[in-house]
Amino acid sequence: MVPLLLVLLLALILFGAGFALKVLWWVAVLVLVVWLLGFVARGTSSTGSRGRWYRW
Repeated sequence: MVPLLLVLLLALILFGAGFALKVLWWVAVLVLVVWLLGFVARGTSSTGSRGRWYRW
């Protein structure tokens, strides 16, 4: 009974890690798209130069 529970627990942990990694990949792609759009959509200042689109 204990080996069966250990195998089920291991499968649950691996499934959870795989799901979390897949979600993290989608988050990384979304952040990359927003970052690239920031370079395209940034405005110009009164002197005509392009400023940074972020504040830090």
